[in-house]
Amino acid sequence: MKKKVDERIRTLIENGVKARHRSMFVIIGDKSQDQTVNLHHILRNSVKKSSPNVLWCYKDKLDLSSHKKKRAKQVKKLMQRGLLDQEKADPFSLFLETTDITYCLYRDSERILGNTFGMCILQDFEALTPNLLARTIETVEGGGLILLLLRSLSSLTSLYTMVMDVHERFRTESHSLATGRFNERFLLSLASCKSCIVMDDELNILPISSHMKSITQLPVQEDSEGLSEAERELKSLKEQLNGETPVGPLIRKCCTMDQGKAVVAFLDAILDKNLRRTVALLAGRGRGKSAALGLAIAGAVAAGYSNIFVTAPSPENLKTLFEFVCKGFHMLEYMEHMDYDVVKSTNPDFKKATVRINIYKQHRQTIQYIQPHEHEKLSQVELLVIDEAAAIPLPIVKSLLGPYLVFLSSTVNGYEGTGRSLSLKLLQQLEEQDRVSSKRVDTTVSGRFKKIELSEAIRYASGDPIEYWLHTLLCLDVTNSVPSISRLPPPSECDLYYVNRDTLFSYHRDSELFLQRMMALYVASHYKNSPNDLQLIADAPAHHLFVLLGPVDESKNNLPDILCVIQVCFEGQISRKSALKSLSDGHQPSGDQIPWKFCEQFRETVFPSLSGARIVRIATHPSAMRLGYGSAAVELLTRYFEGQLTAISEIEAEELLDDSPVRVVEAAEKVSSASLLEENVKPKTDLPPLLVPLRERRPEKLHYLGVSFGLTQDLFRFWRKHDFAPFYISQVANAVTGEYTCMVLKPLQCDDIESNKSDPLGFFSPFYQVFRKKYTKFLGRAFREMEYKLAMSILDPKINFSDVDTTPSSSGNLNSISETLSSYAMMQLEAYTNNLVDYRMTEDFVDDLARAYMLEKIPVSLSYAQASVLLSIGLQGKDISRIETEMNLERQQILSLYMKVMKKFYKYLSSIELKDTLPTVSRLKDITMEPLPVSLDDDLNDAAKQVEEEMKSKGDGGLNPEFLQQYVIVDKEADFEKALQKGSGKLSSGALVSIKSERKKIDKQIDSEKKRNKHDRSSSKSNKKRKT
Repeated sequence: MKKKVDERIRTLIENGVKARHRSMFVIIGDKSQDQTVNLHHILRNSVKKSSPNVLWCYKDKLDLSSHKKKRAKQVKKLMQRGLLDQEKADPFSLFLETTDITYCLYRDSERILGNTFGMCILQDFEALTPNLLARTIETVEGGGLILLLLRSLSSLTSLYTMVMDVHERFRTESHSLATGRFNERFLLSLASCKSCIVMDDELNILPISSHMKSITQLPVQEDSEGLSEAERELKSLKEQLNGETPVGPLIRKCCTMDQGKAVVAFLDAILDKNLRRTVALLAGRGRGKSAALGLAIAGAVAAGYSNIFVTAPSPENLKTLFEFVCKGFHMLEYMEHMDYDVVKSTNPDFKKATVRINIYKQHRQTIQYIQPHEHEKLSQVELLVIDEAAAIPLPIVKSLLGPYLVFLSSTVNGYEGTGRSLSLKLLQQLEEQDRVSSKRVDTTVSGRFKKIELSEAIRYASGDPIEYWLHTLLCLDVTNSVPSISRLPPPSECDLYYVNRDTLFSYHRDSELFLQRMMALYVASHYKNSPNDLQLIADAPAHHLFVLLGPVDESKNNLPDILCVIQVCFEGQISRKSALKSLSDGHQPSGDQIPWKFCEQFRETVFPSLSGARIVRIATHPSAMRLGYGSAAVELLTRYFEGQLTAISEIEAEELLDDSPVRVVEAAEKVSSASLLEENVKPKTDLPPLLVPLRERRPEKLHYLGVSFGLTQDLFRFWRKHDFAPFYISQVANAVTGEYTCMVLKPLQCDDIESNKSDPLGFFSPFYQVFRKKYTKFLGRAFREMEYKLAMSILDPKINFSDVDTTPSSSGNLNSISETLSSYAMMQLEAYTNNLVDYRMTEDFVDDLARAYMLEKIPVSLSYAQASVLLSIGLQGKDISRIETEMNLERQQILSLYMKVMKKFYKYLSSIELKDTLPTVSRLKDITMEPLPVSLDDDLNDAAKQVEEEMKSKGDGGLNPEFLQQYVIVDKEADFEKALQKGSGKLSSGALVSIKSERKKIDKQIDSEKKRNKHDRSSSKSNKKRKT
């Protein structure tokens, strides 16, 4: 059955097309998908151009296939089963077949940045986050439509209790009930959006969009050529600069008058070639900043600049910039691969982003990407371009500035990372320096700083109602929300108040104003902000807000000035079972940052069961910084959680319960029996006060306060001043900021934990000492490049021992040199203190001395400069030239300080009893030349007598029968008789008788018989083998 579409819907779409403004439709119902065809048809007829392309975003599953062949199979299956309604399916199928649709998962939404669509369809409302909402809506061009598809709801207020996917990340073991305050504020804000209609799936407009009753057709504001007034001005500028190079060709790529003026200003600075000149470009999201910078870089190449460096938080942020550099080259008639080459990154983290362009048309020129903290590479730079400077920490941006041309670009309100610390601090300083220099020197040298602002959007016309609604909802446009403070009271007169989040996000007029001011302090104080932070503050069950206000005059009905905001997250109360499982699995659940990190670092399973609070953010008003308000807020918060501000009895404490979750349930149960077409949604009226004095609120029972932050000198000193001590510093610096993540802890006074009351760190003290020992070892490795002042602040060594017993026998001190130093090293130390050897001879043991001193084992008083030199040489292993630069001292001064330290150490160590023995080489025996007691003749005579006596003793003993046995004549008696007869039978004494021996013949006969027997055995074996 066909139904006539409400005329107000058609009027809204046509008015948007005429004014180049976007329109939004929230469609509620299970058949809301079918109405996309009708709305796209109306839009196509109103545009009178090609069919608008569509972006369709979803969570993980589409009711239809994004592949044409698969979709045809689905239709065929439905027809076979008889489930296909031809009247409803045909228009939708035709819409899917004929329309250019881009399907995108929410998790892949980053890839659609920079693209433009005529219609955006958002389904799966539970998966939406503020960041996704802003990212997808900003891709729609002027005159386009945003469709938000919701399932059937019995009441609009049931959105308050809808479980969002992001709530899973907000839940922890001890805080599991998330509250939909953001959805409540989102729904109420739709009633105030002039270009939004909330309707059901039959296109019936709901009462919440009652402001659409008076909508009328807009007149056409175009000339005969079909151009608006702004378009005519841009056309005139392009014709005026047509003949100039390189301005003329480049400005033809500009889309708005603001962008054209920005490109002209950049090219003026480039052609002027004045050193130390800075041009800052400030604008909101979608104003064409990156495109203007890209065109300006192309102009700088044409002007002959050789070394151009570009930096941003990530090379992915420079996609549009490099794209417009190439478009600028095309307008200047540069040919890719002939005149220039584009180099992509091989780093997988950069996702093949462009990191360099090499140009060689005129001469060798380079456009090179560098990371923000690599400012030491800027030695030969001529032009430095800093894109998205607000997302880079202010100290790093300052270090990037130098004696060269600098272009700055900053998003003052947007969703990819906003921060006004850049515009509020750095740009104010640059303007002041330019103003001072213009007074001191002639006017020809002044003008070193110029600020450009873009207000006209590229995709849609100015004054777009959707843009205003989105910026108000997500607190993006807070540029003018930081009010000037009428009076700065002393910090001692200020009080800390608890902010009730139910009232803060109720969308009342005063609550909205307070919320906008509070978020303005966030953006003004921090370089990295995201719309998702707003949903975290609203819905996360563990997060709470506190504000520091001056004396409040109740007679005046005005909102008080916010001096400081503190966001706190309650952590801990984790079961021992969960802690043991985390240690065994090596996995940390989301949330509870400090308990899990503490458990991981010290393998401690009791600490996670304690309850604590992590200070997530502390933001001070820009006009009240460094005046003590932040310190006052932290002190009051500490006293509050220690129970010093509230005097509540135990009975009252049991009766006081947090009723915020009950209120949400009540709101969900108060669903009217009327249908959606009769329901009128309004802000709640029975709300508690927005601000509650801490003296009237029961504090949570906590054991500690903690903070996690990017490690800088100022931040660490601030938290250390309030007795927070570190227990963890990451060994890998952040790729964007170059900062290490640091976590600090402060135990609170409580009776639940046994600890040393005299020690301000309480139960945390032994863990802190373990951290200090580990940190002294890491200083020579991961933290070798850390600035010595920051390292000294973290170690916080005791350097004044004038009030301490420094005798070796006192507890804590060294009792023997062998605990730190070998005897050989002691000799080297003595030689160095006597100026006998160079300081390098101490390098092999100075790290042991430095570590022992930093851990207070060598009680020797040193000056801060001496201790700093000891840390730099001993623990960090820096060379003297590096220390000269860091400490701004001469080489001889550093060596003199080092010598004084070594002399003091030697004096103390030499007073300790030496337990080791010195290693020595074995000595040769001494030889003494003395005369012999007996003369040579006497000695020879004595030896001769000994020989004679031995011979005589042998002769007296006779012949040995065993010796003569070898001469026995065997069986030769006959031969012997013959020999005697030849001698006539008479032999004189000493006569000889010879008999021929036959022993050799006998031996030969025995050997020959053995050989014969062996030969017989071998022949018998061979005969056996042949037989087998």
